[in-house]
Amino acid sequence: MRRMHSWFGDGPITATKPLDLAAPGHIQARMNDAKSGVWNNIGGMRQAATNMSKTSLSKSMWIAAMIVLLGVVTWFVPPEMVEVHNVLHHLNFLPLMIAGMLFGWRGALYALLLATVVDVPSIVRHWSSMPLDAQDQVVELVIFGSAGLIAGVLSDRERVQRRRVEATKVELEQVYVALRDNIEQMKKSERLSAAGELAASLAHEIRNPLASISGAAGILKRGNASAENAVECLTILEKESQRLNKLLTNFLDFARPRLPRYQRVDASAIVTSVAALARHAATLQQVELRLVVGEGLPQIECDAEQLKQVLLNLVINAVQASDSRAVVVIRATTKRTVLSIEVQDEGTGVPLGLEDRIFDPFFTTKEGGTGLGLAVAANIVEQHGGQLKCINNAGKGTTFRLDLPLEQPLNGPRLVRRGMATR
Repeated sequence: MRRMHSWFGDGPITATKPLDLAAPGHIQARMNDAKSGVWNNIGGMRQAATNMSKTSLSKSMWIAAMIVLLGVVTWFVPPEMVEVHNVLHHLNFLPLMIAGMLFGWRGALYALLLATVVDVPSIVRHWSSMPLDAQDQVVELVIFGSAGLIAGVLSDRERVQRRRVEATKVELEQVYVALRDNIEQMKKSERLSAAGELAASLAHEIRNPLASISGAAGILKRGNASAENAVECLTILEKESQRLNKLLTNFLDFARPRLPRYQRVDASAIVTSVAALARHAATLQQVELRLVVGEGLPQIECDAEQLKQVLLNLVINAVQASDSRAVVVIRATTKRTVLSIEVQDEGTGVPLGLEDRIFDPFFTTKEGGTGLGLAVAANIVEQHGGQLKCINNAGKGTTFRLDLPLEQPLNGPRLVRRGMATR
């Protein structure tokens, strides 16, 4: 603890040690940088304290000059001028209170002692000729000095509270710096982890068709396969090659999504077009496709092709998840500035707890699925500033709800990848 006192005395100025927030591992280096910056700030605070000490000394000299001036004027004013003496006595209140407010109770005490020393000659001279005036001067010094001491005590308390607040502020700033650096490090680690998971998932998905291709190629290479086996091997080669091509195409759509090309289109026309495209698949599955479009759907600012891609993916998934004679409902409504499109099926639904995970890349509950369709759809929706939700129905099946703003913000589209955020 370091104390600095002016001529009248000042409360102690305490340098509080910064809060130690060093964390293990990679945070240690960043925390050391934060501490170094804080100690540099403390060096600046010490220089500011030196300047403050000079300012306090200047104020002390002004208060002392005021007290001495009042004492000198009181000495030279004739005792018969009682009114003037009363004014001069009352003016002693000002330096005593100012000393208490600026320098605390110590400053008020020093000011009171100085005022007493300066006024004693006048009090002694007036005690015989003007005893009432001398007694009034003594009483006023006591009262004004007491008032200055009380003001000084209150001022000291206020300064202590202010220093505590400033110390807390410094500590909170250190905590903020540490948390900010920690969050940035966590984001970086999360991106690296997501990239690793994507690479591992992609390698796993590629390994299975490659194994089938390798096995079929080995049979053909040996040259002893029958005509029937040769045809079967060629079919496997063609099927697995198409599967790899589809997987890589979907992965590229997910990893390198293009920015939307916004234009104003009729929302009902998009929904109707998607229903027409999916009707053939629904007929083959013996699923009824029911379209419910609200009246007077407004135009929406979007990329029509991307929005059709999302809706077609949701509808085809709903048809494939439904049994024969089931019903898939496409419902489109608007509420204020949001277009809501729901695709409701009567399938087995999504297992509880997996409603959010189904939008993760390579996560699928469908046999033979790549796990990228919904991830790509979620990316497109997020680029449009909307939300894609999966809700299990109360009875049977699942409802996918797509909420999109009718108008896009002026700052343009945002590029977002699930699992790998980009700028």
